[in-house]
Amino acid sequence: MSVRNDLPHTITDMVTVALAATDGMLHFELSLAHEVFASAPDGVTAPWYDLTVCGPAAAHVGRFRLEPDAGLDRLRQADTVIVPGWADIDEEPPAQLVDAVREAHEAGARVVSLCTGAFVLAAAGLLDGRRATTHWAHTEALAHRHPRVEVDPDVLYVDNGTVLTSAGKAAALDLCLHLVRLDLGSSVANAVARRLVVPPHRAGGQAQFVTAPVPDRDDHPLAALFPWAIERLDQPLTVQDLARRAGMSSRHLGRHFKAVTGTTPLQWLLTQRIRYAQELLEQTDDGVDTIAAAAGMGTATTLRRHFNRTVGVPPDAYRRTFRSGAR
Repeated sequence: MSVRNDLPHTITDMVTVALAATDGMLHFELSLAHEVFASAPDGVTAPWYDLTVCGPAAAHVGRFRLEPDAGLDRLRQADTVIVPGWADIDEEPPAQLVDAVREAHEAGARVVSLCTGAFVLAAAGLLDGRRATTHWAHTEALAHRHPRVEVDPDVLYVDNGTVLTSAGKAAALDLCLHLVRLDLGSSVANAVARRLVVPPHRAGGQAQFVTAPVPDRDDHPLAALFPWAIERLDQPLTVQDLARRAGMSSRHLGRHFKAVTGTTPLQWLLTQRIRYAQELLEQTDDGVDTIAAAAGMGTATTLRRHFNRTVGVPPDAYRRTFRSGAR
């Protein structure tokens, strides 16, 4: 499963988020989005999102009764509008919600659907001529009902710039972290992921804009090795170097790495080098050659090859995305 990012999204002052909450929505995706955007994780000093829950006077979300902060007309004033999952895909979403979402996009909002919320966006005409996704169990229904939508069932989410859609459940969280990453950078997205105890990047070949940090738990045999290696990313570390530092054989080291990180020592090192290169691209004006040396990639050519394959965009494009979105 992979991620499609067809148009790198760039922003200047995207801070207000409107979360649509009407009868017939799924509480999981709504709660998930609220958890991500309602408050900043500890230690994050960047300006955070101003979240408003919008809907009728009272909405029944799943088995819960919810009193929104504002009406659906507030969607038009938001920078980002999030539409959670729609419970009954065989039922047309309310015209009031569809109209409000369409008007918000026409007013310049970035509109995001989580899981089956894509059916609301499709009803509003926002997915016509665009690639989109939804929960795997409902991709055929979405394609059948809205033939002008290019439905991709094999991705976690699709970013079309001002219109974004996610697959089901956990992929909704992937997309929410992607939004934070675009707006505030990978280090802040990592902080949100740590608070939620989830990886900011899920393995499987998807070209997301962040790589996995080291595990938070410190009760494993590699706890001391990780920070030691990260402090020496500019050096040509080998598996033997890591094994020697950990006081174990290379084969034993490989077993521990697989158990703790799900990958090999060399792949983990590459992941950390890419992660460090991302931070340098976001936070410094250093050239690609300098960053390649600092991240232990040797040359700019090597960095570009690995970065493009892992992240999905070249280093220069990655830097432009985050610089254009800097606050």
